[in-house]
Amino acid sequence: MSDHRHATAEADLGVTAVARVPAGSAASSTANRRWWDADAADYHREHANFLGVDTPGGEFVWCPEGLHEGDWHLLGPVAGRDVLEIGCGSAPCARWLASNGARPVGLDISAGMLRRGVAVMARGGPVVPLVQADAEALPFPDSSFDLACSAFGAVPFVADSAAVMREVARVLRPGGRWVFAVNHPMRWIFPDDPGPAGLVAQQSYFDRSPYVETGADGTPVYVEHHRTVGDRVREIVGAGLLLDDIVEPDWPEWLDREWGQWSPLRGEIFPGTAIFVTRKP
Repeated sequence: MSDHRHATAEADLGVTAVARVPAGSAASSTANRRWWDADAADYHREHANFLGVDTPGGEFVWCPEGLHEGDWHLLGPVAGRDVLEIGCGSAPCARWLASNGARPVGLDISAGMLRRGVAVMARGGPVVPLVQADAEALPFPDSSFDLACSAFGAVPFVADSAAVMREVARVLRPGGRWVFAVNHPMRWIFPDDPGPAGLVAQQSYFDRSPYVETGADGTPVYVEHHRTVGDRVREIVGAGLLLDDIVEPDWPEWLDREWGQWSPLRGEIFPGTAIFVTRKP
């Protein structure tokens, strides 16, 4: 393991191997809480500028392709709405929502990521309530929010994403939207490589075995879960939600940066992101 993007986390957690092995809710939650705490500084060193983390009013970027909520309006009108951001990280999206008249709450499993958001808010701009909790068990009463969103937060990292869908449906008010962005399911078949090696299919699309990085004792220290497009749709419908759209962003001509496995090379050929737009009847 020698990925410089995550050097601190890999060193702190002693990453020694990658495996495709079962990882339940408890193991995934523990591993990813520790990972994002350890990786927070490196993550922001690489991505904070692109995400607008340090701007006083925040920014709402949905994905590495650079889709901005201010242009796409996937959530619809936000002013005056109660909004839950799940997997908010340092909360630039939640702060952007507040700057645009919403009443957001940010939730994340990682105290390290949330502390970065608190530090930014201390320098000015809107102050957003932040909550440390697991997305599989949202600590809010029924019908608490008008909208819910997640920009690559939580959903790919939990063992039971169907539970997340049910929890979001529970805390949404009737007519509320739930919009979440995840790595496109077809990406699972390719190596995590932005270059030519990442254009060769190697992994079965139908293999739902989690991607697990382990420490020297075999304990998971990072876990990511795969679901097919059909799995995602069934989880949404099973939670009693309606699916309005699946957005598969093109790679924009103006964007020449890489983000992990996302790159102009791959983006011209197949999608890297899927954004599911749903609502509660």
